[in-house]
Amino acid sequence: MTRRSGVVARALVALAALLGVTVTAALGFWQLGRAETKAQLWSQREARETLPPIGWPDMADVAARQDWDAVFDRTVRLTGVWVPEATVYLDNRPMNGRPGFFVLTPLRLDGSDAAVVVQRGWQPRRADDRTAVTDVPTAEGPVEIVGRLAPAPSKLYEFGPEAGGRIRQNIDLGAYATEWSLQLYPVSVQQSEPAAPADGLSRDWPRVGADVHKHYGYAFQWFGLCSLILVLYVWFQIIAPRRRG
Repeated sequence: MTRRSGVVARALVALAALLGVTVTAALGFWQLGRAETKAQLWSQREARETLPPIGWPDMADVAARQDWDAVFDRTVRLTGVWVPEATVYLDNRPMNGRPGFFVLTPLRLDGSDAAVVVQRGWQPRRADDRTAVTDVPTAEGPVEIVGRLAPAPSKLYEFGPEAGGRIRQNIDLGAYATEWSLQLYPVSVQQSEPAAPADGLSRDWPRVGADVHKHYGYAFQWFGLCSLILVLYVWFQIIAPRRRG
C-alpha cells in the first residue's frame, strides 16, 4: 500500500467512525428526549385525573377558547344520546398485543347539535374473517358516560384515499361530522366505565408514558454502541499502530 493510499484509507476510517459516533449519539439523545416527553405526559395525566370531571358546559367553554390542550387527560362526565347509525370500527388497533378494532360512536347532547366522538372500547378481530365485526349493544335514550378527554384517534398509514363504511383505517373528524351532519368537537372521549347494557368491549387503554423506561433502555444501547465505535477506532487506529511501531 502506498503512503497516499494509506492516508486515504485512514481518512475514510476516521470519517466512518465520526459518522457512526455522531449518528448513534444523536439517536441516544433523541431517545432521552422521548423519555422526557413521555414522563411529562405521565405527570400531566396523573395531575389532571385528580381534578373534578368536566361536562358539556365546560366543553363549550373550551371550544369557544379553542384551548383543548389545557383539558386533555381530564375526566369527563357527559349525559347525552348515542348516534348508533354513525358507529365506526377503526381497524388495526391492537390492545394488549391482540389485533382488533376501536369502536367509535358519537354522543350528542340531548336537544342540541353539539356532539363528541366516544372511543367506546376495543373489540377483537375474528380469526376467520377480518372484515367481520360484532354489533355493539347501544342504549336508546339519554345515557351517562365517564371517560378521559383525549385527542382524536391517531392516524395510521393507509394506501389510497380514506375509505368510508363501518370499518375504516382512520377517521377525519371534520369529514365524519359532515358525513353525519354533526357538530363535533375536535376531540374524543376514551370511555372508562362499563356501559349499560353490557357491550363486551375492553377498555384497557394504553397510558402514554407508562413505557418511559423503554426509551431509557434504547438510549443506553445507542450510547453503548457510540462508545464501542469510539473505543475501537482509538484502539485500532491510534494505540495499535503505535505499539507496533
